[in-house]
Amino acid sequence: MRHSENPSQKLFNESSATSGSNTAESSISGRFNIAGRVHYWWSMFVAGALLVIVGIPVLLVSWLTGKPELVYPWALFGGRNWLRLSGMKVAVKGTQFLDPKQTYVFIANHRSYLDTATLFVYTGRRIGLLAKKEVLKVPILGYGMGFVNIMAIDRSNRERALETTTAATERIRSGISFGVFAEGTRAMPGRFLPFKKGAFYMAVQAGVPIVPVAIKNTDVLMGKDTGQSRPGTIEFVLLPPVATAGLSSEEAVEALVKQIHSTIALELRSESR
Repeated sequence: MRHSENPSQKLFNESSATSGSNTAESSISGRFNIAGRVHYWWSMFVAGALLVIVGIPVLLVSWLTGKPELVYPWALFGGRNWLRLSGMKVAVKGTQFLDPKQTYVFIANHRSYLDTATLFVYTGRRIGLLAKKEVLKVPILGYGMGFVNIMAIDRSNRERALETTTAATERIRSGISFGVFAEGTRAMPGRFLPFKKGAFYMAVQAGVPIVPVAIKNTDVLMGKDTGQSRPGTIEFVLLPPVATAGLSSEEAVEALVKQIHSTIALELRSESR
């Protein structure tokens, strides 16, 4: 389904055409250098090394003992240390808005590989994620996803995508929070794409609040299709939760999508470059 550009996307992308294009994209293009490429491949090497050195033994022990719960803390260890060894610091804001006893759906923008580890590690609670089906092809990671409630969604197949979101909704009802990149793919540096509705229906059907999440600066630190990265600080901003109780109509969900998109877009406009 084609999504028209909503006001928040237009607002953000118009800013991108000026400040976004003139800061994010131009600053990135100015860093197309050997150091940036070396840093990028170092980061990819670290990711692979952690999967082999940590992932294989943990999955093996989990399988032999029949204790899949052993995997989650090591997945957090891997995500946190991948970011750290890649030279990334994470500044978390907004934790005061969250109720430790409440289940949430966290909806975030997505412009970098860095976003997934950041969302998985830094919400301050155990969460699952929806990930694109291609992640299943990554050795070790693809096998281990199911142990930590990372569910692969095939957006090219509506029926399979519905099955996945239905299963995720049941897990949310059971008390497991989920993180979703509702754009459905990584956006190019300085851009913010329209949202797909699946995550919003998940939250509405489970009756849990949505936490808008703005992940800032990752497009400058490791932008899509740049083949470059550099150390720096990721800003991870948790915004006030939005209730979904009582919402049921298509119009109400559409309004919810626009509200969450606008909230994140407004926060992204304050990125420090």
